[in-house]
Amino acid sequence: MHTTSVSRVAVVTGAGSGIGRAAALALLSDGWRVVLAGRRAELLQQVAHESGAGDRALAVPTDVSDRAAVGALFDRAVQAFGRVDLLFNNAGISAPGVPLDELPADAWRSVVDVNLNGMFWCLQAAFRVMKAQSPRGGRIINNGSISAHAPRPNSIAYTATKHAVTGLTKAASLDGRAFDIAVGQIDIGNAGTDLAARMARGVPQANGEIAPEPLMDVGIVGQSVLYMAKLPLSANVLFHTVMATRMPFVGRG
Repeated sequence: MHTTSVSRVAVVTGAGSGIGRAAALALLSDGWRVVLAGRRAELLQQVAHESGAGDRALAVPTDVSDRAAVGALFDRAVQAFGRVDLLFNNAGISAPGVPLDELPADAWRSVVDVNLNGMFWCLQAAFRVMKAQSPRGGRIINNGSISAHAPRPNSIAYTATKHAVTGLTKAASLDGRAFDIAVGQIDIGNAGTDLAARMARGVPQANGEIAPEPLMDVGIVGQSVLYMAKLPLSANVLFHTVMATRMPFVGRG
């Protein structure tokens, strides 16, 4: 028997804005205790305050590309709340949209450090906690992307790392079976965040045109994460795609 959502504990990375913020607010509104991780402390505090959740929201400034900082994040979560039932492995960045032969080495490394290495450090730390706690196990939801399936122009670093996230999800889902750890992935297309607002004004398409794209309310993504999070550990959504219905993804644009 697993704990009820009222006492469940979640760690959300990249919780200060966008998709992470939406997911954290959805979890907090459902009664979860949530550790808000991200690089900007003031944004984490704003989310905690906005939620009205009081001491159920804990802000822990963290750079996920730093393995020691990730270890400290999970230590703090266990110290504060006793366990970790959910990791929403969400933190991610993109590189400048330049031709791939012009992409600076440091921009490539930064994206890999956060989107791939950082996601692995969080997976590893979550596994260690979830294997050792009682009741054993938990759930991990990795944030992939539509780019885990199809690239946008001039997005090689982001696209390559999001394809790698799919590999992390499959391998961790297999390795988690023996320890009651369910691992899945959410792939999101055109959520209405500050970063995605430019899509409504026009973004490059595969044929070279610049065209506006429809967006969906980011709150829908928060509810999708909450749905996946609340499943019993005997069930898992391995891959979940949620997208603006009319965005150019399936078909030929």
